[in-house]
Amino acid sequence: MIENGRAGKTLRSPTMKDNRQPFLPPRVFAGLEPPHSDLKPAKVVILPVPYDGTTEWQSGARHGPQSIIDASQYLELYDLELDSEIYQVGIHTLPEVEPLASSPENMVNRVYRVARGLINQGKFVVMLGGEHSLTLGTVRAFKEAFPGLCVLQLDAHADLRDEYLGTRYGHACVMRRIQELCPVTQVGIRSLSREEKQFISRSKLPVFYMPELTHDKNFEKQMLASLGGDVYVTIDADVLDPSIMPSVGTPEPGGLGWQQLLGIIKTVAAHKHVVGFDLMEFCPRESSYPYAFLLAKLAYRFIGYSLPR
Repeated sequence: MIENGRAGKTLRSPTMKDNRQPFLPPRVFAGLEPPHSDLKPAKVVILPVPYDGTTEWQSGARHGPQSIIDASQYLELYDLELDSEIYQVGIHTLPEVEPLASSPENMVNRVYRVARGLINQGKFVVMLGGEHSLTLGTVRAFKEAFPGLCVLQLDAHADLRDEYLGTRYGHACVMRRIQELCPVTQVGIRSLSREEKQFISRSKLPVFYMPELTHDKNFEKQMLASLGGDVYVTIDADVLDPSIMPSVGTPEPGGLGWQQLLGIIKTVAAHKHVVGFDLMEFCPRESSYPYAFLLAKLAYRFIGYSLPR
């Protein structure tokens, strides 16, 4: 065993598959070992989905899940804010969902089937994407289990186009499809088309644009009032300001800071039943390790906010 001083844990030494090729065990979130990483007793499952079939600017979100899992090896398992070791709820890391190249809709359906099986087992699902279109699959599955479901979207972009680049199931259309299934509240939006703005007005969609978050002291109360009891939270990494999260497919200036984002998800978890969440659209590049670690820490902390220990 090799001592990992930063996280106070141990990492397994390479073993020999044969006399020529050393190999390491598959990475699991936070470097957990049994029994805390075993599937059956785990309350939480990490669902990595390495797919970015409809992105058109900066691709690479397919590498996001593994990058976040790799960075999570260096998390401190004790969380200072919560004064607890969050991993004790049990966190199992699933194998990556194999991408489908046939169509975005087929990929969404694949995610739906996987998520439905996990929800039926009573698991708290944390999906790591991958592009944002995948969220439609998990929301479909959660809507079946929680008929009163609503979705909180933390994002720089509205993603409300009815069709984009020849598909109604791409990342720019995901929230349009989701709002056809259940209520949606959007937070952090600062980029959208005129058509999307008109759709928001017609639909009376509750949207909290980024400039309002800075000046409106009643924002959190209004956000909570717009949500039902059971909430799925989808987080596009570009909701964060590019100064702390530049590794995204479509960066947008003027975003949330770390403490702002934590404050929002903590408030939601304290007042609503968070049934699951996802982290999407992280596009790792060379020297993206700090940003991957930020998202790993965000996932770990959000698990701690959402589940009693």
